[in-house]
Amino acid sequence: MSQGRPSRPTVRPTKADVARLANVSTATVSYVLNNVAGQRISEQTQEAVRRAAAELGYRPNLAARNLASGGSGVVLYIVGRLSLGNLPIEVGSRLTTALARHGIVLSLQFETDDDRNVVDAIADLNPMAITSTFPLTGNALAAATAAGIPQIHLGSSQLHAIGALDRSIGEMRVEHLRARGHTRLAFAYTTDEQLRPLGDYWLAGLHAAAQKRGLPEIAVASVASDGSNAADVVTRWAEAGVTAICAQSDETAFVVLHGLRNAGLRCPRDMAVMGVNAIELGAVSAPPLTSVSFDAKAIVDVAVAAMMSELGYPTESEPSDIDVATLIVRDST
Repeated sequence: MSQGRPSRPTVRPTKADVARLANVSTATVSYVLNNVAGQRISEQTQEAVRRAAAELGYRPNLAARNLASGGSGVVLYIVGRLSLGNLPIEVGSRLTTALARHGIVLSLQFETDDDRNVVDAIADLNPMAITSTFPLTGNALAAATAAGIPQIHLGSSQLHAIGALDRSIGEMRVEHLRARGHTRLAFAYTTDEQLRPLGDYWLAGLHAAAQKRGLPEIAVASVASDGSNAADVVTRWAEAGVTAICAQSDETAFVVLHGLRNAGLRCPRDMAVMGVNAIELGAVSAPPLTSVSFDAKAIVDVAVAAMMSELGYPTESEPSDIDVATLIVRDST
């Protein structure tokens, strides 16, 4: 058996884990481990928090660690191809302002084909954390995991007020379709492989919702953005008994609607279609597209508060529950 260095743990203990073990609030954990002045916390409670942190191996106050090393501290913010409209830019703008108040620099990196820029930034900047709207993938994920750097994204455990976004959206879409009598569902990917992870993300939520209701396995296929294979895809689905299609985006849903028309099928009479992201053009598609709209401001408020708290900075209380998505029902379902 190898006697080399032990591998890094794959799951890092969080501030919430320390709070549960010490039987205190997460705010108390932040105050104690960050030595925040002006807080009246008993010695007994402080000792309980420190003991719980030591037992779990929790590394507190990431900002202080960077400041103590002589740097101003850096957080990487990854803007990926997987976006929700302007949401990534809104989150980045708000987070830049919040971090700057503590002398922390937000380094914005765009997702690329090989993520070399992100890998290099991790090695060169030694960031205290990496944030993004969706989970990291590929080389960026491998580099961050190997370096043991915390990753904070929508749907991660830190953002408990939002919860698993893919699951909540999957529930919303499947329940809407089932209420209209649809039990045999299909999912339409785009053929753009760079956007495949976004499709995987939404499909995971749909699978969970369908399995919960005992529905048949969801049929899956990809439709080209030029619509060249869309008619063939929807025809095969119709022959297999599919009556409703969830697309990975509104844009992909438009291609599906194009395929239905070319195949001589009617929406929603022969096949219902749903998108996600509720872009403005959905209101004037033929027929107008049912979709899911996101409340960017609500997501930003929760995301920034959770990110700041996870980085070791006390923040105002995070909402315990929040609705970040709304079903926009139109004629396509």
